[in-house]
Amino acid sequence: MELPFDDRRAAGRILAERLHTYAGRPDVIVLALPRGGVPVGYEVARALGVELDLLIVRKLGLPGHAELAMGAIASGGGVHLNQDVIAMGRVGEHEIERVMADEYRELERREALYRGTRPAAPVEGRTVIVVDDGIATGASMRAALKALRSRKPAKIVVAVPVAPIDAPARMKDVCDAFVSVRLPADFQAVGQFYREFGQTGDDEVRTLLAQSAASGDGR
Repeated sequence: MELPFDDRRAAGRILAERLHTYAGRPDVIVLALPRGGVPVGYEVARALGVELDLLIVRKLGLPGHAELAMGAIASGGGVHLNQDVIAMGRVGEHEIERVMADEYRELERREALYRGTRPAAPVEGRTVIVVDDGIATGASMRAALKALRSRKPAKIVVAVPVAPIDAPARMKDVCDAFVSVRLPADFQAVGQFYREFGQTGDDEVRTLLAQSAASGDGR
């Protein structure tokens, strides 16, 4: 199989071509999921001439069953609570508040690590392009989008270089549009479609975010 992407930044440049209708619009912002989505999102934002920011998401694990999500929180104060899971687990308000407080501390730590003192960019009333380096199960992306929706964006566009062929159908209830360069039927893992798929480091995330802010795109 011919690999379509040299690395994440190359994938971002190719993905940006599919998003040209959003170029130069002040109401558009790119939110990248750290860490692997940031190099992709950086190239998308640069090509479109729009603002880049992060969308950090933290799952809210059900007490006693942390692997089961009862909700999620995301950058900028986005919150999603799954009332069905909460009711099933008979989770009280104080327990929810405790879990949220713990996850907010971790989210704030990561926010400070990546962006320093820069606040999360406003998204209310804007078209938000949410970027990652690919989608496998889609669990993290779904959690992020549900929390993002509470921040009242006008439109949510999911944009990834590669995803399974059924991903658009699986994501249609949490986004308004889905854009992908590749939707292979033989999908096994995101990394199989990249020649170079090493881990994106924290320093690279900070550098790209700072470079994008310094360029003034979308402002």
